[in-house]
Amino acid sequence: MSEAFTEFDPADLLKSNEAIEAFLSDAFETDDAAFIANALGVVARAKGMTKISRETGLAREQLYRSLSDTGNPTLETTLAVLKALGFQLTSKQRAA
Repeated sequence: MSEAFTEFDPADLLKSNEAIEAFLSDAFETDDAAFIANALGVVARAKGMTKISRETGLAREQLYRSLSDTGNPTLETTLAVLKALGFQLTSKQRAA
């Protein structure tokens, strides 16, 4: 008997702002730019890419490309997406 697999999309689990905040915080802690860009893309899909596109003024195709695991969004794009998601970029001192 063969096993049936379904595609997993973490965007399906991001139903609350608290879940999104934890997801993004974990992504930022990796210090991996590609991982962070992809995480922003997952959250944008969870919130609705068309809505994010409208609020940022950026084309959906550009957002999908920039916020993929191979994307490299500009800081301007990153800030616009975070603002549209209702989040902001902040800094804190690293633990020693």
